[in-house]
Amino acid sequence: MKIQDLLKPASIIINAEVETKEQAIAALIDKHDEAGNLTDKEVYTQGILKRESEGTTAIGEGIAIPHCKSDAVCNPGLAAMTVPGGIDYNAPDGQPSNLVFMIAAPMDGDLHLEVLARLMTLLMDLNLRKELLAAKTGEEFLEILNKAEAAKFPEEAEAPAESPAEAAESSFPRVLAVTACPTGIAHTYMAAEALNQKAEEMGISIKVETNGSGGAKNLLTAEEIAAAEGIIVAADKQVAMARFAGKKVYKTKVADGINKPEELINKALSDSCPVYEASAEAAAEEAAGDNESFGRKIYKSLMNGVSYMLPFVIGGGIMIALAFLIDTIAGAPRDGDFGTYTAAAAFFKGAGGIAFNFMLPVLAGFIAQSIGDRPAIAVGFTGGSMAAIGCTFAAPGGDGAAVSGFLGALLAGFVGGLIVKMLQKAFEKAPDFVQRMMPVLIIPLLGITLMAVVMFAVNPIIGILNNGLTNGLASMGDSSAVLLGMIVAGMMAVDMGGPFNKAAYVFGVGMLASGNYSIMAAVMIGGMIPPIAIALATTFFKNRWTDTELKSGPVNYIMGLCFITEGAIPYAAADPLRVIPSCIVGSALGGALSMLFGCELMAPHGGIFVFPVVTNVLGYLIALVAGAAAGMLMLMVLKKKQPQA
Repeated sequence: MKIQDLLKPASIIINAEVETKEQAIAALIDKHDEAGNLTDKEVYTQGILKRESEGTTAIGEGIAIPHCKSDAVCNPGLAAMTVPGGIDYNAPDGQPSNLVFMIAAPMDGDLHLEVLARLMTLLMDLNLRKELLAAKTGEEFLEILNKAEAAKFPEEAEAPAESPAEAAESSFPRVLAVTACPTGIAHTYMAAEALNQKAEEMGISIKVETNGSGGAKNLLTAEEIAAAEGIIVAADKQVAMARFAGKKVYKTKVADGINKPEELINKALSDSCPVYEASAEAAAEEAAGDNESFGRKIYKSLMNGVSYMLPFVIGGGIMIALAFLIDTIAGAPRDGDFGTYTAAAAFFKGAGGIAFNFMLPVLAGFIAQSIGDRPAIAVGFTGGSMAAIGCTFAAPGGDGAAVSGFLGALLAGFVGGLIVKMLQKAFEKAPDFVQRMMPVLIIPLLGITLMAVVMFAVNPIIGILNNGLTNGLASMGDSSAVLLGMIVAGMMAVDMGGPFNKAAYVFGVGMLASGNYSIMAAVMIGGMIPPIAIALATTFFKNRWTDTELKSGPVNYIMGLCFITEGAIPYAAADPLRVIPSCIVGSALGGALSMLFGCELMAPHGGIFVFPVVTNVLGYLIALVAGAAAGMLMLMVLKKKQPQA
């Protein structure tokens, strides 16, 4: 959208003979009417006068820009006049206005705001205002304005001019997208950035909503959705879908947003892209999953629970770790009161423990919600709590020997969702008054009752398995522990945020709840090494990388130290056969050394910032450096030299 697309010489009045604001408005409206911009001059006049009654459109500095959106505008346009002596336009600075622009904008979009912003950007130049006032003809006035616009916005100089109609339409992006990953930390924003960059290369306007850890940002508006030609949903967890009913929507995993942005944009714009249909949000989510494999549905439900669980685990876990650190510094004895020996430690242990203990109920509740929608949350939460305290028929209040823990909570989440779906199916033909009671009475009552029956029955069985796993890990010999550390750390580098990575991380978190802290240490070091190894390789072996990869390399030091494995994804996507094996080897070595050195970590996240709470932090640093160096050296050997400019 350029000023020259909206303003023509015939719509410019030089040295207008007007004495009042009303005369100036009438003269400019006549110019719009003569240009064919209006379908009803009187209706447009009423709109302009109504806008003026709400407050003057004079800016000050001799400038006034009357404007309005109106159904009477058929073609967006500009009209302008110079008034050498100026007129009283009720300007904020009390000075007369001698440059007046009038904007005619259609109802759809916010063209008038864009033109206002552009005019004000240009007219802040005092010399430009003087030149415009000195113009002798409309052609000269427009030429001066066009030169100033080209100088102020050089990136548009070579762009083909849009018609006024195209300018109005361009106020909305052609493609919309939503990106979301379970943690909402890296994949979400990397996919958004990849889509934005590729759309810019393709010359396609796009807006991306990120459903990250801080909530949804850059939200898509109803007007943007209505105007969009296609919508991309690149998400590994549930996002609001009902708003897209009737639009072409291409759904895929968030990793495709990072690795295949051009393909996604083309698919969303293609005629073959399916139209999304939804009569209600629950029906929409069910329909959205119809084409997904069973394994994919299971994974998304699990990741939905994990995404809601993580804030409790991370916040609570780090607070508990701080409690142990405080007591360690205070020289507290490592007995049953360790972690609560000092007042400060007791505070962090108590508050952190409360948050951390929500882990299993939240995990189960939101797995259930992913399957059975909101009515399933209460059922899942209840099942997760029963798993945490080991409820059985013999001990309804809980039995320590029957605590099914993380495994039980996983089962409770999936069972809870299925129970609600079953109840909804059983009552789908019930009378209306029964349907109205379903979410507030029938599902909570029957769902929690059925969940209790299931969990009371399976807790003793899973409790035995859970205790056996915990005891087995605790009794592992050095060689077995090293092998386990190698496996879980290597898994963190297989897909860097994908199913293998998340499986290893969830296993590490589950072991935290059971009091085994060495696995979490191996998991975190395995996730830190890939981006650090790549950063080192781009620093010391520059001839193996493209210019773009070299520029992004240093950022991976920060991402790796912060335990954000996803920083390595662009490099892995560009050369998977060389980068991924190198990262796996480096991570596996780091995890093995972490186990060998007896490192333990009580915090489930935080990277280098939680190193002070690591048992044998020196050994942990050695493991990190060794793993990153091994990955770097393997990249040096495997990567081919790039052609140098």
